[in-house]
Amino acid sequence: MAVLNRWSDTDAQAAVAHYGARGVSEALALRTYSARLLGADPELVLHGGGNTSLKTSVTDLLGDTIAVLCVKGSGWDLATIEPPGHPAVQLEPLLRLRALPSLSDEDMVAAQRRHLIDPAAPNPSVEALLHAFLPHAFIDHTHAVALLALADQPDAEAVCRRVYGERVAIVPYVMPGFALAKAAAEAYEAAAATAAVRGQELEGMVLLQHGLFSFGATAQQSYERMIALVGEAERALSHSERLFHPCALPSRPAPAAAVLPLVRGALSRAAERAGCARRWLLDLRATATALAVANDQRLCDWAGRGVATPDHVIRTKAQPLVLPPAPPAQGPEAGPALQAWAAQLEGAMRGYVEGYQAYVQRQNSRVGGHKTPLDPLPRVIAIPGLGLVGVGASAAAAAVTADIAEAWAQTLLAAEALGRFQPAGEDDTFDMEYWSLEQAKLGKGKELPLARQVVLITGGAGGIGAAIARAFAAAGAEVAVLDRDAAGAAAVAASCGKRALALTADVTAPAQVRAAIDQLVTRFGGLDLVVSNAGAAWSGPIATLNDADLRASFELNLFAHQHVAQAAVAVFRAQDGAGLTTPAAPGDPATPAATAAPLGGQLLFNVSKQALNPGPNFGAYGIAKAALLALMRQYALEGGAERIRANAINADRIRSGLLDDTMIRARSVARGVSEAAYMGGNLLGQEVSAADVAGAFVALARLERTTGAVLTVDGGNVAAMVR
Repeated sequence: MAVLNRWSDTDAQAAVAHYGARGVSEALALRTYSARLLGADPELVLHGGGNTSLKTSVTDLLGDTIAVLCVKGSGWDLATIEPPGHPAVQLEPLLRLRALPSLSDEDMVAAQRRHLIDPAAPNPSVEALLHAFLPHAFIDHTHAVALLALADQPDAEAVCRRVYGERVAIVPYVMPGFALAKAAAEAYEAAAATAAVRGQELEGMVLLQHGLFSFGATAQQSYERMIALVGEAERALSHSERLFHPCALPSRPAPAAAVLPLVRGALSRAAERAGCARRWLLDLRATATALAVANDQRLCDWAGRGVATPDHVIRTKAQPLVLPPAPPAQGPEAGPALQAWAAQLEGAMRGYVEGYQAYVQRQNSRVGGHKTPLDPLPRVIAIPGLGLVGVGASAAAAAVTADIAEAWAQTLLAAEALGRFQPAGEDDTFDMEYWSLEQAKLGKGKELPLARQVVLITGGAGGIGAAIARAFAAAGAEVAVLDRDAAGAAAVAASCGKRALALTADVTAPAQVRAAIDQLVTRFGGLDLVVSNAGAAWSGPIATLNDADLRASFELNLFAHQHVAQAAVAVFRAQDGAGLTTPAAPGDPATPAATAAPLGGQLLFNVSKQALNPGPNFGAYGIAKAALLALMRQYALEGGAERIRANAINADRIRSGLLDDTMIRARSVARGVSEAAYMGGNLLGQEVSAADVAGAFVALARLERTTGAVLTVDGGNVAAMVR
């Protein structure tokens, strides 16, 4: 823990100048600047957490001055917030609401929207009224890790008083909304009156089991008070000694690449039983903090206590799933131990789902039975020996969950060193998890067609490979780009989004292929699609072709595809619990885990028209590609029962490393036609691009009932048509 004061007068004035050029006031520019400072520090806020506000005035069309509250809007993240992220709401109508004895969430939201200066602006924060009822011009709110370690104690109020004295107001936990806004205002006013008697001014407010507020007359004052208050919490914690109680672990636990596909598969089977989406992405954190929690004997006890702040529950659920320690990685017992662990995993997953369903039933009875259960799958998984795993519908969502899981671990360890980690209870957590205003933060947008799927593209740095990678990214897949050219792979991956992965390997080297796929699995948790695209052409008359060239062609254009396919199929089968037997339910006989519909996977091969319509002097290439076509069909034949599909693209005359400008020019001259006529020498009379090939691969990937198929992308060539 080390929260730093990042305020810079130079940067602040630069922000004023930058936003001022867009017509933004100095106050809102500084509000934006200091909010971004808070959002940039994960010790303070994470992924949409926290909020900030400004009380100022605007001039309407009639020239009247209107007092407004500019408060963080829904959907904005403090780390990247811009001035529109603090929508302006008329302040006076909000203040009048305080006189009401109660106010429903729906009426609160409607009132806030009704008084927006810009009707098209995002919804103001659910804590807008809390900001409105406090008198300060600038207000900051964070979920600082150090503060939560103090506020998540059985005697939290006394602890906070020892640290802060009377310089802060303290509010017992109340769920956000109108009730909290009123309670916080009353607590503030009482504490401010007491402070005034002492000639002091309140600097902040602690919401127990929730977070920290600071306020001031300027953006700098409010920000620096936040940093100072969090710094005091850090210093209070620095005197606490952390005692570790390590659990028994093998000297070398099985690697993540062996374990995570099993976890992903168990999630899939649990999802199928629950009737929800089956594919999930994983994000493993093996930091010192994550391992300190995962490897501690007290893990199960800690896991049962809840989240650091109820605000996190919509991302993490109330509790993580705790799995048995990872099995050993070496020795004759490693294989059977991994299978035994996988069986325990299945049982633990079932137990978690049943426990969550019981929790919902229990809490639903408390609140009147009107809540529709969310999916029962865990979002955080603790694996002793490996760390903490975030679960999400995308790599980005899994990373968000993993970040929050690490913050939970950090808060827990600090709280335990100080006393005892005791966050908000089950009732409060459930109310937050099933609060419609919180659920709205997650969004319910329609997923892209290949969302939740992980795709590997070999030869990804080339023209066709790059087009394929970008096409799959655009379709929603998580992309891994593999190539011998590390810089090229990195550049293509960067063009596919910040979560895309660049891998370096020679696909003719089986060990390098396996290592690369292990990296992919460790990053995403599993694998769903492979586009085996890497290839190169050798030329020369077949009658005089030397064996070395023919063998080299087969190594790259056939055996390399086999190396990739074998490694991928091993992951597909691990995800589907191949050979695993586990009890279906308490008291039921043991049944294969794979009796659930398998996730399977898909192998997509870039073949060539040469496989069907060989050209002169390209025998080394065409013969190997013909064998590759047979390989695809063999995988389709043998993988069908496991829902492992295999399909191919047959493309021709695509500008790439195989057919570069020099070759195009030479062939055009040899045929006595223009380059355009040569490239468009097909039934459609149009050049076929790498993007066309990429689109065909995406189309095949989406055809869930198609296997063993060859899709031709050549503009029409009778001689190369599949017969």
